Amino acid sequence: MIHWETIVKRREFSVLILIGALVVVFSIFTERFLSINNISNLLLQTAGIVTASIGMTMVIITAGIDVSVGSTMGMACAVSGLALTAGLPALLVFIVAIAVGLIIGLFNGALIAYGEIPPIIVTLGTMNLVRALMYQVLGGRWISGIPPTIRFIGLGKMLGIPISTWIAGFLIIAFTYFLNMRPLGRYIYAVGNNQEAARISGINLKTTLVFVYALTGALVGFAGLIYVARTGIVQTNTGMGFELDVIAAVVLGGTSILGGRGTVVGSLLGALLVGIIKNGMILLNVPALSEGLVIGVLIIVSVLLDLLRSKR
Repeated sequence: MIHWETIVKRREFSVLILIGALVVVFSIFTERFLSINNISNLLLQTAGIVTASIGMTMVIITAGIDVSVGSTMGMACAVSGLALTAGLPALLVFIVAIAVGLIIGLFNGALIAYGEIPPIIVTLGTMNLVRALMYQVLGGRWISGIPPTIRFIGLGKMLGIPISTWIAGFLIIAFTYFLNMRPLGRYIYAVGNNQEAARISGINLKTTLVFVYALTGALVGFAGLIYVARTGIVQTNTGMGFELDVIAAVVLGGTSILGGRGTVVGSLLGALLVGIIKNGMILLNVPALSEGLVIGVLIIVSVLLDLLRSKR
């Protein structure tokens, strides 16, 4: 039996209604919004955010945060771009991009879990450190003329849908199963709900925290590969602001900043919401700075609603 009352009360349902309302509004004010090309572009642009938001969802479920994902993505783009121009095979570039993100994520996780330093401090430091290293790696220059070795990941389609969207969809299904059905997935919720209770029940807090930050880094590394495959260039500012989009997607999708609650399906809907807002505003010729304003306001409203709900 379907419990409609329970479904309607979920954040995911509210986000779905908001997405539907925005689609109606944007399709009224701009004819191009519902065109096949625009929908395809929208899916291509959100695939990286969806992929990275899976890891960020787990980080925030543990009551943490990772603001270094933009710099991590930029570094993964820079290294994979250099590897491609050096002629490395696609499989090796794939491994390198994920490894770059994984190493940065492990660094974050180790400092947070074993150094007991607040996540915002660690990842804020990493954000600036990695950005500076990326500038050194690139030597202040762009990478262009990247060979089309991996372009199929960013621009290829299957049944009319971008391959990167298929991959993001597969990851959503796989990590929904992982969070709900596997012991480590349930440990992540337990750590976010009450760390002391989780520790007493035998859960290894440090291992769990290192895992979620390392996984986030690896997924962000893959999102960087998708970006390089789609655009074919790497700039010194690649990835700047990406963290805002990813955190917005996760928070708007219903993951509690207080920890212990959230789903990757909600983050998928949040990513689509962010993508639709940005895409629609571009089509309406709204100044780019206004995008950040709208996303920022939505994040604050979502967090306030979350805090009010926690006090009931």
